[in-house]
Amino acid sequence: MARKYLGGTGERLTVWISIAASTVLIFYGYDQGVFGNVIINENFLETFGHPSADTQGTMTSIYNIGCFIGAMSTIITGDMLGRPRQIMLGSLVIAVGAFIQTAAYGVPQMYVGRIVAGLGTGMNTATAGVWQAETSKMSSRGKLVIIQMANCITGFSISNWLTLGFAFAPGDVAWRFPLAFQIFFTAVIWAMCPFLPDSPRLLIRKGKHEEALDVIAALEGHGATRDSPSVKTQFAIIKDVLDREHLNSFTWWQLLSGRGPAGVLRRMILGAGMQMMNQISGINVTSYYMSYIFINALGISTILSRVLAACGSVDYLIFACLAYFVIERYGRRKVMMCSAAACALCWYCIAIATGLSEHGGNSYVLGSVAVAFFFAFFASFGMGVLGVPWLYPTEVNALEVRAKGASLAMATNWICNYAVVQATLPGIENLGYKFWIVWGVICTAFIPVTYLFYPETANRTLEDIDRYFDANREVIVFRNKHATQLSRPEIYAEEDERIAQGHEKDVEWDAEAKEQQTTVEEIAKV
Repeated sequence: MARKYLGGTGERLTVWISIAASTVLIFYGYDQGVFGNVIINENFLETFGHPSADTQGTMTSIYNIGCFIGAMSTIITGDMLGRPRQIMLGSLVIAVGAFIQTAAYGVPQMYVGRIVAGLGTGMNTATAGVWQAETSKMSSRGKLVIIQMANCITGFSISNWLTLGFAFAPGDVAWRFPLAFQIFFTAVIWAMCPFLPDSPRLLIRKGKHEEALDVIAALEGHGATRDSPSVKTQFAIIKDVLDREHLNSFTWWQLLSGRGPAGVLRRMILGAGMQMMNQISGINVTSYYMSYIFINALGISTILSRVLAACGSVDYLIFACLAYFVIERYGRRKVMMCSAAACALCWYCIAIATGLSEHGGNSYVLGSVAVAFFFAFFASFGMGVLGVPWLYPTEVNALEVRAKGASLAMATNWICNYAVVQATLPGIENLGYKFWIVWGVICTAFIPVTYLFYPETANRTLEDIDRYFDANREVIVFRNKHATQLSRPEIYAEEDERIAQGHEKDVEWDAEAKEQQTTVEEIAKV
């Protein structure tokens, strides 16, 4: 078994899966940051006939339409292919898109390349988090997804520093090489994913029980086999919850119209809503257009803007890593609300600084203040609003529709991403300082929404979350202790114990039956 999964079992296997899933997010972060730095390159602008701000915005944002379609496609292909194969397919599609972009000489060709790359990115981002969550232990699930998001920012930082370095390269190499570099990540993913296991929960749902037991044993490590009591208990708990959901008999229309099992539609809405908050926070204003904003909104030189954007990505990365230490300790709710409050404050301060500058204030001093709060925004966002919305949909959706729920959440992510990226350049041009107030108000709204509607998912198994929604119908959750407490509710531990005891009795009965059968056979021989 160890040789089968890149020589790893237990924690080592979890690390390998985390590396593969994190590479997907590095890939995504790189794609998110690279094009915003490409469109300010003079050779690029000359090659494409100095496109207008609207055309530049469309070239950037149309990528997100591809991501939306790619994420939605995993509703059909995600469970059919399984998690690793879906990621391999998505990565291959991105490589094709990268090749088209690298070879482009006209706007239509670039549009095609951006859409194709987006298709693959949508597939990957809808799958990686689910795969990570379904193969992780309860105590480390949140931390591992936070590591994924930190790696997303690593990719973003790589794109900023790589495009800064190649800004000094001659001719079209300055922008074609950064676009071609996407193919490197496809090669890395293809080197790992064929040798890593699928989700045991998906395997159980597809009836591949023996393979699921092998994967659970491999993830358990420490010499566990499919016959180990702990492995059989985990299998029994997952199967017990799955057997009680009975969602296979419901159509998508029944689920989405609320006529399916109670709680499923609400859970999908919560996951999609959290992803929407991630995108409409304004982060993609900065992720895609940081250099452009420094140049056109704050009047900073091109090279200094590139340097500041690259340094900002490091600041972003540092605080995304620090989120590792708070996501389990303080839970999803508190981390999300505190991070949103800090983001809102940063936007208001940026609006004040740019507003005073527009009305005759010292542009150098006020521009420096605005840059400082852009850096503070990266830090505030990285501590919570970055990671929680990516983690939450993988946890909150019902086991039977977890991949589909995550796909819908990612589709929401990408369509909101498209709207933000498409609106940014006209917004900066037409609204001035008022543009930043919009994002401040939106981030402020995240606080009451999270407090009122979102139950805590930290320190719960995925099966605990299924049990909570099965037993609780109220939409407003802030007064429900089981919904909001950070520690794992005792009722769920007691339920696990009941299932484990029932499983042990079944095993004892099977043993007694086999013993009786053996005795009968021996008597018959006599």
